[in-house]
Amino acid sequence: MNSTLQNRNVHRTVLPNGIVVIVVENPAADIISGRLFLQAGGRWVPRSQAGLPHLLAATITKGTEELSSLEIAERVESIGAGIGADAANDYFLTTMKTVSSDFPEILELVASLLRSPTFPESEVELEKKLALSAIRSQQEQPMAVAFDNLRQAMYPDHPYAFSSLGLEETVAHLTREDIKAYHQQYFRPDNLVISLAGRITPDDAVALVEKFFGDWQAPQTPLPKPAFSQPIAQPSVQTLAQDTQQTILMLGYLTSAVRNLEDGDTPSPDYPVLKLLNTYLGNGLSSRLFVELRERQGLAYDISAFYPTRLDPSHFVAYMGTAPENTDTALQQMRSEIERLGDRTLSEETLQTAKNKLLGQYALGKQTNGQLAQIYGWYEILGLGVDFDAYFPEAIANVTPKQAQDVAQKYLQQPYISLVGPQNAIANHACS
Repeated sequence: MNSTLQNRNVHRTVLPNGIVVIVVENPAADIISGRLFLQAGGRWVPRSQAGLPHLLAATITKGTEELSSLEIAERVESIGAGIGADAANDYFLTTMKTVSSDFPEILELVASLLRSPTFPESEVELEKKLALSAIRSQQEQPMAVAFDNLRQAMYPDHPYAFSSLGLEETVAHLTREDIKAYHQQYFRPDNLVISLAGRITPDDAVALVEKFFGDWQAPQTPLPKPAFSQPIAQPSVQTLAQDTQQTILMLGYLTSAVRNLEDGDTPSPDYPVLKLLNTYLGNGLSSRLFVELRERQGLAYDISAFYPTRLDPSHFVAYMGTAPENTDTALQQMRSEIERLGDRTLSEETLQTAKNKLLGQYALGKQTNGQLAQIYGWYEILGLGVDFDAYFPEAIANVTPKQAQDVAQKYLQQPYISLVGPQNAIANHACS
């Protein structure tokens, strides 16, 4: 099955074994970038195996049935190419970049890495030690601690509760056999999206994918589905006393997933509105929070907001670093700025300024071959399809002030609160 989408430069093909191949032909530079996505991120592991996808990503490039870790590294570096792997909440990602003439060789190598990794015991133990060290390092960073406490309150029975690194107690007990079993379950052709961009035609790209992946057959068993409860908003206050020079304040709101949870086949109408509100409120030096709380009131050392794209209910988070003596005032003012979005209607001019910023950033995020391969493959693995690239800017452009206010009223009223700072600064907010 071969089709050309609304964006006429993007070609999508489904191979007989289920692999989805997306190709953006871009002859401007003699480079081909690839992103290979699988539904195999943190969302697909139980709490008892938190960190398993990260460990798999750290070791999948360290050996195949034919090549050692050193041989893989030498093969990649000898031609100036690059490969890597990463595990996110909602997907597993392998990356590649090479000049066009070396693309077949690198694609063949990546196919071997995905299909027949050996996960050497020594590499697994080394990466476990590195992961545990990184987790302990995070526990010493007030911002990371505040966010960790916030997530665990918002997602008590959901994998979004922990970082991709996992938890110290779970990583310590993960084994090579756990990694191999997870790989066997989720690394299969009917769970794979290969997104390519660069100096290559769609026909040539599909032919090479078929050459190296075409004989990979999907097992008869269906893909395992993640087992967890969807989070329900139950706002609470989390505090942790630390001897720090500033107080970290975080306000979190349980919000919309990128897709409708009811049918799963259509984008959530609230998603683009929340992206726009996030841009207005906390994106950059001209954002409302930065201008009002940092520049005018002098309450913040650092202040921003973020709303990540998620398959399950996401989180809208605003955070601030403030002087301990300003903790109460800063918390009150930050809540006020967020809640006013539901109390007042933004002007058309203000909303248009936020639209221009968001759409400009979106366009700048599709300049390189790597960015193109990333965004189209990402949309495909999220179940949105590559035509979401045309839908999203149009949806942003059509947001009205009334829609923005309605969505703010729906989600941004009762926050989860996470505070990390000196005891005397957070004492008034302490909870059980």
